[in-house]
Amino acid sequence: MFETLIDKGFQVEFHSHARAILQVDFPDAMAELEEVINALTIPIEEIIGGGGGETKGTQRLRKGFAAKGWKKTNFVVERTINGHKRESISHEIDHVKSFDGREIACEIEWNNKDLFFDRDLENFKRLHADGAISVGIVITRGTSLQHDMKALVNRYAADNGINSHDDLARLGIQPTRRQATAIDKRVKLGMSFSEVWVSQFVADKYGAATTHWGKLEDRVHRGVGNPCPLVLIGLPSSIVTFGEGITIADVEEQEEELKEAGIAPTM
Repeated sequence: MFETLIDKGFQVEFHSHARAILQVDFPDAMAELEEVINALTIPIEEIIGGGGGETKGTQRLRKGFAAKGWKKTNFVVERTINGHKRESISHEIDHVKSFDGREIACEIEWNNKDLFFDRDLENFKRLHADGAISVGIVITRGTSLQHDMKALVNRYAADNGINSHDDLARLGIQPTRRQATAIDKRVKLGMSFSEVWVSQFVADKYGAATTHWGKLEDRVHRGVGNPCPLVLIGLPSSIVTFGEGITIADVEEQEEELKEAGIAPTM
């Protein structure tokens, strides 16, 4: 199951009988998931560029799911006593699709605060308990991508000759005043500009407190979301590409196109 993804370095974990449920009841869902995720690549410029919490690649991933009919859905659960409504709770899920009347829910957490995992897993737990979904899926940065992020950004810096604030400006990269001040302080201590910028950038944008495999796995292994059947998918560093001739300006243009198409980042 998901052998194509696993062979390419994607991490895949199944919990609470999710593997058996998908194999028996949702073979079409498995095929669609693998097709959409397998097509994902992210040019390094998209990791460096703007776009809120997501790269354009992950926004295109959302668009790929939408094209297959995985739509944003707001589940409203109402409880009544003797015909009187006592409680109404809503759960918004970014990607939901029905297969023969049974729903599968999917959330993509590329680069949010890690507390968003708690929200997603608790939503899945409640919706499963109420019979609204059969399986919950979470896609996030995998272990290799999180571990290799500094090396990937370092390669970008070397390829583009980043050795000063002017070099960043030439590439369309604009650190905040706080970031620029912190960089200058460390450079004065004898560290190279490139080394300091890479470290600062990765820590600020893709730090340990953001959504990645380690944070997700820790929660699931502690029972958050249990007993909802869960599939965890970690995106590997191998999806990051170099040498595609993309600029930061191209990234910003793509962002505008995706916004017009209604595929906006989830923050």
